[in-house]
Amino acid sequence: MTGTPVQAPTGAWTTGTLVEIDRTDRLVRLRLDVADRVDHLPGQHYVLRLRADDDYTASRSYSVASDPADSLLELMVECLPGGEVSGFLHDEAREGDVFEVRGPIGGWFTWTGDVPIVCVGGGTGVVPFVAMLRHARRIGAERLIRVCAVGRTRAELPYADELLAAGAFVALTRENLDGRVSAPPYLDELEPLVAGAERAYVCGSVGFASYATRLLGEVGVRADSIRVEQFGATA
Repeated sequence: MTGTPVQAPTGAWTTGTLVEIDRTDRLVRLRLDVADRVDHLPGQHYVLRLRADDDYTASRSYSVASDPADSLLELMVECLPGGEVSGFLHDEAREGDVFEVRGPIGGWFTWTGDVPIVCVGGGTGVVPFVAMLRHARRIGAERLIRVCAVGRTRAELPYADELLAAGAFVALTRENLDGRVSAPPYLDELEPLVAGAERAYVCGSVGFASYATRLLGEVGVRADSIRVEQFGATA
């Protein structure tokens, strides 16, 4: 059963004030106080828009990492080479800055804790699954969600420590982790994660999404039960 999109909330353009910011070499975590905020569902995203003095604008969409009950909206942004928005957020953004934001957006990729699911995310594609894990922990539905997170290194994988603490299976492709040799997830590692799942979620780059969808099919997950959210042009 694929299910139908829930009646997800939708928010209009408003402003978000940057309350907290944390940076690493490649990532920046933003926590925003959103005016007239509409509570989101895990799996939804926001558009963040920058506006220059000459009224030139640039905007990008980012998945929400925070639980709906969090008083602040949390986004995790990867700084991409030449990224107009991500570069500014990583290098220039400061606490107190005010941004134009619109959200929450999207209904198909959401999860409310109603059915058992498996999630496969690559890189910043794990962000919506962090929101789902936080939501599951708050409502006592941890048994209904299993996560496979794939990254190059532990330092480059967003929320790596939180994912591991929550019981997610983490596969690193460029360094070993706790005795596991660096490699993408193997079929026998994914099989126990999909057992009993009624729905699967995949999030990552175009290349990763194609790979993960194929992998899920190889372990017996029906194509009509897989929901995919992808970004970027390449793997």
